[in-house]
Amino acid sequence: MNQVFEQRLGALQARSDASFAGGLRGVEKEALRVTADGYLAQTPHPAGLGSALTNRYITTDFSEALLEFVTPALGSTWETLQVVCDIHQFAYQQLGDELLWCASMPCRIPAEADIPLARYGDSNVGRMKTVYRRGLGHRYGRNMQTISGVHFNYSLPETFWPIYQEILGDDAVDIDFRSTHYLGLVRNFRRYGWIVLYLFGASPALCKSFGGGRTLSMPELNADTYYEPFGTSLRMSDLGYNNQTQASISISLNRLDEYIRDLGDAIRTPEPAYEKIGIIRDGEYQQLSTNKLQIENEYYSPIRPKRVARSGERPTAALRRGGIEYVEIRSLDINVADPAGVNQNTMRFIEAFLIYCLLDESPPFDAASYEETLQNQSLTAKRGREPGLALQRNGKPVGLLDWAGEIVDKVAAVAELIDRHEDDGSYRDATTFVASQVAEPDSTPSARLLQELHDSDCSFFEFALDAARRHKAYFSSIAPMPPQRAQQIAREARESVQRQRDIEAADEISFEEYLARYFASD
Repeated sequence: MNQVFEQRLGALQARSDASFAGGLRGVEKEALRVTADGYLAQTPHPAGLGSALTNRYITTDFSEALLEFVTPALGSTWETLQVVCDIHQFAYQQLGDELLWCASMPCRIPAEADIPLARYGDSNVGRMKTVYRRGLGHRYGRNMQTISGVHFNYSLPETFWPIYQEILGDDAVDIDFRSTHYLGLVRNFRRYGWIVLYLFGASPALCKSFGGGRTLSMPELNADTYYEPFGTSLRMSDLGYNNQTQASISISLNRLDEYIRDLGDAIRTPEPAYEKIGIIRDGEYQQLSTNKLQIENEYYSPIRPKRVARSGERPTAALRRGGIEYVEIRSLDINVADPAGVNQNTMRFIEAFLIYCLLDESPPFDAASYEETLQNQSLTAKRGREPGLALQRNGKPVGLLDWAGEIVDKVAAVAELIDRHEDDGSYRDATTFVASQVAEPDSTPSARLLQELHDSDCSFFEFALDAARRHKAYFSSIAPMPPQRAQQIAREARESVQRQRDIEAADEISFEEYLARYFASD
């Protein structure tokens, strides 16, 4: 262990009142709606799921066919997973013959023009959400936007912060102290986050339809499937979210005011390639602006510092108002082996890993050290299980498995501290299970998926379609959710429709004025 981490962990271990109990967890899990034979659904958002604009549990992401299930912030991984399962069970009851695609890389997708944009009604805010997505399609391609993932949100307990501040002897204003150390966590997640791809990546193969007719420079597993033999997460590679389109955008993670400033600059800075697209064509909005970013959320990062925004408040304005409240982890693939796409072992390890990232020393990034994190992520995404693969640490090569073992040892020490208050050994057990995948790369989700493809002699599409059918059968066969939860989710769906109508009825200004006010609100 390095000295800073060891000292901070030891100080917390010595305090009987130092506890991670009371932290909050949330999951946002995406899934494409597909037809019974595995093609992207062209049907509208199912009426039984309520309004995608206002339903707090079930919304859509880029496409009308891309569902997103959202849990509240909850106090345990068990409760979080249970709510994810309950939302799945409810959704399947509304889908008829349709399935939920159970992999991060998409099903057989049509031509880009036939991938439907998400629709949110006629209100100004609803129109803005659709126009934003149309802009994403122009900028990055609609195919890329059909990739799905799992987001894990986490905040440390309120009781932790004054104890930690006392241990460090820091007399900063509490909001500033939290933001400073959450940003330290964020930087370390960028440094060490490649391990999330190695341990939990589950997208080493994809359907050839993803190329949109182009031949991709990848090996062929069979006539319908591309793959990377040692890949972990093609979703997080240059094929997916780690693309080069945003390479010119530099967002500081060293100070919160710099982070807010740089995002604002990107939203205000014209981009020649996007100016060629234009804003309005043939009377229809093509994007919200011609700048490097349309809005803050367009900037993709494996982790985001967040604060719950008030109605109509921009994300950066919320951060400026109250500092960082929680972090959003965006680099988890959907686990094809889990009907819910995620499990408790994953959530517990990620939680302990985040706390390790908080406690470890986290120097500011310069251009070279930040570029090193990008290269390590890219290497791990496409070649993470390659024997002898070396990453770069402070400009020097280090074996991926050696470095992973060091990280897991530190996470295990955090897990022991968490379990001191949980009193069931669950975090230790999760870390032990995950650690076995460092010693045995063939046991990782990406390796197991490729092995199943080899053993079954089927395409990625056929494999994932069969799994989607089994998952639907699973949610149909398990015991019904508790009546109170079923009523809660159903009521939210019904009431969300009325909330959308109320929003539409309350609009009193034009869409043009609405956008002008929104972008002036920073």
